[in-house]
Amino acid sequence: MSTTAANKQVIRDFVAALNDRSGEGWVPLLSPTVIDHNKVIFGEEDTPGAAIEGFRRQLAAFSIEQAGDGFRIEQLVAEDEEVVARLRVAGVHTGHHARMPEPTNRRFDVEQIWIFTVRAGQIVEIRAVSDRLGMFLQLGWDWPTTD
Repeated sequence: MSTTAANKQVIRDFVAALNDRSGEGWVPLLSPTVIDHNKVIFGEEDTPGAAIEGFRRQLAAFSIEQAGDGFRIEQLVAEDEEVVARLRVAGVHTGHHARMPEPTNRRFDVEQIWIFTVRAGQIVEIRAVSDRLGMFLQLGWDWPTTD
């Protein structure tokens, strides 16, 4: 298998493990020093490994309640160690998170584009762009402000 194909498989495995929800099978696919540059909601520090706790919090805050919920890969494009995933992400805001409003029990369904850097079979960097405004509107959240 080529490096590009192997890296795409890492992302498929990562998304499947996020959707599993029965454990933390996704953790070994993230480098212990992974950097996640996606901070609009979760606000974890841009420090090595902070993304792991950010994913734990996200999974705790949103539940999968019907078919089609969770992380759904719509498209994967890869070159060398970079893999771009176009995802549909859907679920219900049922859990608590320090940086979010109280659970609304409302559904959301948004598109996201994640850019992963994969080295030696692990994700070492994540950048993401998503329809945050659409998500906030669907969940009834106020847009965050900076003071």
